[in-house]
Amino acid sequence: METLPPPFPLKASSPKAKVFLVFFSMVLCTAALFILQLKYFKPKKNFYSFEVTDSKGRIVSLSKYRGKASLVVNVASACQHTEANYRALQDLHREFGPSHFTVLAFPCNQFGESEPGTSQEIEAFAKGNYGVSFPIFRKIKILGTEAEPAFRYLVDSTKKEPRWNFWKYLVNPQGQVVKTWRPEEHSNSLKNEVAAMVREIIKKRKEDL
Repeated sequence: METLPPPFPLKASSPKAKVFLVFFSMVLCTAALFILQLKYFKPKKNFYSFEVTDSKGRIVSLSKYRGKASLVVNVASACQHTEANYRALQDLHREFGPSHFTVLAFPCNQFGESEPGTSQEIEAFAKGNYGVSFPIFRKIKILGTEAEPAFRYLVDSTKKEPRWNFWKYLVNPQGQVVKTWRPEEHSNSLKNEVAAMVREIIKKRKEDL
């Protein structure tokens, strides 16, 4: 009686099958590594990773300020520090901005209820009284569970939470906070730090040309 061949070959797989298996294994490994990277190696957040809302309700990506020095301030219209700070902030913005530096103002009503108006009223007040030309965003909260994520990043990364209006956070071109100031601190120190950072930005840009 003639013996029939087995339904499947007993020999090793063909070279094409081996190549396919190797390729398929590589794809699986690559996919697994990619998933692990997404889960465990997420890129670190920085200030310029966030989005905020402007005074007219439009979404603004803070990435537009990447590469600049930014001074982030929680502002208020009816505070004992309002006039001195708005004038000093506008002087800084006029002297060093907007190509290499900008002030980013975030109104907040959580300190002495000294910012009761709407976002558009706040912007009109600052521009009309102090000639402000830097961005003033939507009124936010910076304390508690409803804190604006971008401002919460500043607080968490420095462990320095504002206790009153006009706290200032100097953010470098990469989006990390390098220095903070209280509202009553003299603007000369602030100006020197901003000037030094702007000089470094200009120097680096010239080197990259």
